[in-house]
Parts: sequence; C-alpha cells; structure tokens
Amino acid sequence: MEIPFSYHEHKGCVVVSVEQTIAHTSLGARDGAVGLANCTATIEYAGRGYQQLFGWVQFVRSTDNTFQGRQFEMDPFDPFGLYERAPSPYCWYGILPTLLDAPSRDERVPLDWIAHSCLAESPLRGDRRVVTPLLGFSWGFHVADDGNITLDPTASLRAADWASQLPYLSQCYPEWHFTEMSVTPD
Repeated sequence: MEIPFSYHEHKGCVVVSVEQTIAHTSLGARDGAVGLANCTATIEYAGRGYQQLFGWVQFVRSTDNTFQGRQFEMDPFDPFGLYERAPSPYCWYGILPTLLDAPSRDERVPLDWIAHSCLAESPLRGDRRVVTPLLGFSWGFHVADDGNITLDPTASLRAADWASQLPYLSQCYPEWHFTEMSVTPD
C-alpha cells in the first residue's frame, strides 16, 4: 500500500508492507511473533534535512490489552526501554523513521489485534511538543479459536479516526498538544 502526503510544499508517500512473520530472527522479533502480522512502513519524501523529521504514533486495540479490546491504547512498544522517563507519544522519531512492528504472543489463544499507525510532524521551531498527523493506516490480525491466524487488509485512516483518540492522547501526554488531521486520504 502507498499513501501519498505533502508537507512543507514537498510531496511524499508512505510505503506500507504487512505480512505474516515467518523468520522472526531476521526481524529481531521474539519467538512468539511467528505466524502473526508484522508491519514495515517507510517514508519517501522530497524534502531535505530537518524537513525530514517525522514521528510515528501508534495505537493498539487488542482483546488482551488493558481495555480488553473495548478501546485503543498507546502501543506499549519500547524494545530498548528508552522512553520510560522521557514520555513521548512517538514510538519512532527521527529523519525519515521507519515504523517496524512485529507483535508477539507466547500463547495462541483467540485474539483480535489492530493497530492504527499515524505519521506525524512536530514544529521545527517554537513549541516542539505539538503533534500534527499527516496520514494514518490500520493493520492487524486475528487468532481464531482453532489457532488459525488471518491478517487484516491495510486501510487508510480518516481524520475522524485520529480525532477519536484526541481525548486519550491529551490524558496520556498532558504536556503535549495534539492537532486534528488536516488531510483525509482518499
């Protein structure tokens, strides 16, 4: 899937690939990732230098999360323990950061798991703790009663999908400001 966007008068796109995890070690993933979905989203963008600073915000709704699948929550992904004392809504941030996620579960029990992944920017000057989403997409998987795993098709998110998370984001990150998604993908 390719999702176009524009930012600072330059065009770009995000290339999303979601596939079943076969060789978990090649991804650096845990053993429990085998058979589940993994997602890689790369950014192609004509801007240069600091204009290439972006971040990924990811929400997960899972029947085994804190809310038992009733609502999305921030993705708890922090493989290196880097963000425990530096609260940030971004799971990845930097120059053209690649989003990579390969969820794992040690047990194969019935499970519905869906992620909303959003590419966002923060201002280069002034208050940097502002998050403006440029685009978003959903992806996920289901583990059936018999252990069979199916992957969800990727789909673009609408501005309303992001807007529905604004109260939760403000609660989780009170020192940050979150704006509405200005562009709704086709």
